[in-house]
Amino acid sequence: MFVDDRTPEQRVTHRVLIGGTDRALSGWGLAAGGRSIAIWACKPEDAVIVAVWVQSRTDMTRVRQLSERYRGRKGDHVHIYDVHDTHPALQGDDD
Repeated sequence: MFVDDRTPEQRVTHRVLIGGTDRALSGWGLAAGGRSIAIWACKPEDAVIVAVWVQSRTDMTRVRQLSERYRGRKGDHVHIYDVHDTHPALQGDDD
């Protein structure tokens, strides 16, 4: 399963993808038999702060920058979230 929350406009502006394996959601539910891969799409100028935010999440492993072509392996649930101006990664919140 592949889900991309970005609008067509955000697919142009939010080109940097920071993602990892969500160990809490992998192996069950929508990721039954596979991994849950969470990806945050951001503007290039926000990439470092978003990467630090994702890396600090205790549920994420193998945090890395991914290419636009990334779709995961068979059985994976891949979800791209958009990092909008009020997203916690840009606010310094812990959520």
